[in-house]
Amino acid sequence: MHRYDVERYLNVRGAGGATLGPDGRLSFLLDTTGTSQVWSVDRPLAWPEQHTFFEERVTFVDASPERSEAVFGMDEGGNERAQLYRLDFETGAITDLTERPEAKHRWGGWAGDGERFAFASNRREEAVFDVYVQGREGTGDDAELVHEGDGWLSVAGWSPDDDRLIVHEAHSSFDHDLYTLEVESGTLTHHTPHDGDVRYGSPEWGPDGESIYLVTDRESDTLRLERLELETGAFSVVVDGGGDGDDGGGEEENADATPGEAGWNVDGVAVHEESRRVVYSRNVDGYTEITVGELVAPDRIDEFPDPDLPSGVAGGVSFGPDGDRFAITATGSTDNANVHVVETTTGETERWTNASTAGIPRDTFVEPELVHYPTFDGREIPAFFSVPETDAPESGYPVVVDVHGGPESQRRPSFGAVKQYLLNGGYAVFEPNVRGSSGYGRAYAALDDVENRMDSVADLRAGVEWLHDHPEVDPDRIVAMGGSYGGFMVLAALTEYPELWAAGVDVVGIANFVTFLENTGDWRRELREAEYGSLEEDREFLESISPINNVEAIESPLFVLHGANDPRVPVSEAERIVEEARERDVPVRKLIFDDEGHGFSKLENRIEAYRAIVEFLEEHV
Repeated sequence: MHRYDVERYLNVRGAGGATLGPDGRLSFLLDTTGTSQVWSVDRPLAWPEQHTFFEERVTFVDASPERSEAVFGMDEGGNERAQLYRLDFETGAITDLTERPEAKHRWGGWAGDGERFAFASNRREEAVFDVYVQGREGTGDDAELVHEGDGWLSVAGWSPDDDRLIVHEAHSSFDHDLYTLEVESGTLTHHTPHDGDVRYGSPEWGPDGESIYLVTDRESDTLRLERLELETGAFSVVVDGGGDGDDGGGEEENADATPGEAGWNVDGVAVHEESRRVVYSRNVDGYTEITVGELVAPDRIDEFPDPDLPSGVAGGVSFGPDGDRFAITATGSTDNANVHVVETTTGETERWTNASTAGIPRDTFVEPELVHYPTFDGREIPAFFSVPETDAPESGYPVVVDVHGGPESQRRPSFGAVKQYLLNGGYAVFEPNVRGSSGYGRAYAALDDVENRMDSVADLRAGVEWLHDHPEVDPDRIVAMGGSYGGFMVLAALTEYPELWAAGVDVVGIANFVTFLENTGDWRRELREAEYGSLEEDREFLESISPINNVEAIESPLFVLHGANDPRVPVSEAERIVEEARERDVPVRKLIFDDEGHGFSKLENRIEAYRAIVEFLEEHV
């Protein structure tokens, strides 16, 4: 089998984030130039036209409902302080709409007539977000402040009559509230008073503007599609998660359940108001199941034929103007991301983009096996396990245990260029969804909160023990690798169970929870304290579990990579862990990128980073 170098794999492209405009143009993000830029096509598999030409990444694009124009977002050096820009497709002109580089801007959507748009921003105070409305030709100070917030607000779209906005507030990853805001009067109405943690996500206006469709776990362990009647505040279940146990038992009743026994999350919904057509998705053990239908009654969806999409992960639905078709991004373990257009009523599906695989034959990409392994308390932990297509060496494959971030994220079967490179190079890859991962219900996601943090690290140990029993694995060549919170998991695994690991790779990871919380962006601190514990009440515990305070236990080589502009996990976390490790004679390597933030968005930096990781693994594993 032919071996390709890591640069070749990192040149595999991905297309996504698509939006259908009124003229039939499909605009999307594509990273052919090394960073995601705005491209478009007007028919399936046509040669795409590039519209933006920046060194920085474009983060989203949203077509106007009425004109041949779109708004896109872009930050600088990975600092996540996105600015909004208007792109005129006919002239190519680009207008800076926000002109506030020191502030974050979170897109809230076009009004139906395309004359105005809404967004949330922390212009007034860094730690809180306000709601603004702005005319399409306005810039900078032309934005009208329509609501002063006091927390983490975002805007989720205009009502059918363009007189109200949905406002979403996140108190933590698993505790939300929904409001409607009357634009002219500024009146804010709270629709989701509740006790405890409840998620209210993916809100969409109902066709009549009198209700909101959303996904929520307000009386369930998993997310369900429900309808909120605004006048009465009454909820009704439209679609549940599809499991026999999804009966509203709540967190306590399902606390010991195996993931999936209580049903699966309905994790997103899109509604086309005029046609009453609906697309929603279920997350079934990581795989997306898409359902398309029509609201024939407020709480009833009659289904259309399913679209024919690659097995894996799909989302980002954008309806065409009439609701007769929609664009959706799909990816699988052996399919790089591309945009498909689906005829709503027939399910007929056609791929419109052709993101390159860099000349690597698609049939060389490896599909993982979904496994479940037992952990210390009897639970079954889901994981994806991939082995090379070549025969195992006599001693067994070396294994990279790749831990996701979040911590409430989930490793799902989407395309991973680095993963496929590792498999091509003879490494097996193990991707566990330890306790605390999303996708398996509220109770499972809460199992690692605060004082239970290290139980998730124990799940990593159990995963390695499962690997030791696998005949094709070399137990002496197992590597821990992860980014962000996954970087913390790497450091914690190396300090808690040092005998298990041949090496560790920490990408933008947390080394000390106290200094991380003290130095993370002001707008993020409250959200993160809800997950990890508070500086005021849990400081001693946070210090006790911070890997930097246990560096002397590390027995294996460590590679630390970070972006200097990281607004989430400050680069000081990398500097400190490297300094402490070197003082204790741990073999450690450091690589800092001056023009990156929380991860590596520029192709040349990704190539440098993963070439260095490959060299590190070749030397030590």
